[in-house]
Amino acid sequence: MKNWSVDEKYLKKFPKKYRLWKLEQQLSYGLGEGEKIDKKELLANWEALRGRLDPGRREFIRFLLWG
Repeated sequence: MKNWSVDEKYLKKFPKKYRLWKLEQQLSYGLGEGEKIDKKELLANWEALRGRLDPGRREFIRFLLWG
């Protein structure tokens, strides 16, 4: 995943915000080559992420996680 509009170097100074931002970007715009999302991390941050995702995508990811 490459993002040209965000200063990732600055954002990395805030690890929790950076991780939430990165997960949201990966879920919304896709993964880079060879990237994977850690399921435990996604589940741990689901409450913070679910309101930030597109409703259709949110439902699909919820289906994948919980059936």
